[in-house]
Amino acid sequence: MTKAPNPLLMALEGRAPIEGAVGLLARPLLRRVPVGDGHPVIVLPPFGAADQFTASLRSFLAKRGYVVHPWGHPEVLGLHRLVHVAADRVLDVSGRSGQPVTLIGHSLGGVYAREVARYIPDAVRFVVTLGSPINDLKANHVWPMFEAASGTRVASLPDDFADRMAQAPPVPTTSIFSKSDGVVAWRSCIDRSPGPVENVEVVSSHIGLPGNPWAMYIVGDRLAQHRDDWRPFHRPDTTRRAFPQPPDKVRRRNGGQSGPGTAETAETAD
Repeated sequence: MTKAPNPLLMALEGRAPIEGAVGLLARPLLRRVPVGDGHPVIVLPPFGAADQFTASLRSFLAKRGYVVHPWGHPEVLGLHRLVHVAADRVLDVSGRSGQPVTLIGHSLGGVYAREVARYIPDAVRFVVTLGSPINDLKANHVWPMFEAASGTRVASLPDDFADRMAQAPPVPTTSIFSKSDGVVAWRSCIDRSPGPVENVEVVSSHIGLPGNPWAMYIVGDRLAQHRDDWRPFHRPDTTRRAFPQPPDKVRRRNGGQSGPGTAETAETAD
């Protein structure tokens, strides 16, 4: 079991507004993100938050040419209701556009996004998660509130569900995480699945992830890829200092080869 973040980091979550203000200086970086192809995108907010929480990320993606949709459900979903409610939303957007949808989820919203993509992969193009506890739903400071609000007891989930949750859905998947996340343990965000899967680190609070300029840059870069030519994120040469360098220890899947269709997954070392 992964421990929740140090309470000191939790106390530092109040820095999110400052991060957002500093992020204004990174606007030139965001203008370098390629213009998208106009495919539909749905952004899922975290537990306890409405669509307003992801407004800055949705605005950025809309300006890059995507047809961006809010989640549109104010209630807190228990995992037992997740697939039916969320899948219907995705199928509606995909059906009206005639294209698969990219799903972006912050925190628990990312867990939802992955499970929906697993359930209806033909309707999903990419999945991007921001600070999502995909390996351990208790590796955070909010799970008791989630249980109380949703009626879902984490301990009562079948073992096979927890094991499946840690495996990436059958679509290209990016997990964005921060080691200074004060709400969700960063180790619980690491995806060790083989295939077109990656973990990309940024420096951010948990609350600030949807508006973090480096996270937005990564999201925009990922969405601009052609759906049939996925490649791992490449830190731009002129802005490498803006992104943490990859950890020294890297586990390579699929015979140790990196490149299209393979994963490089960071070992969870400090």
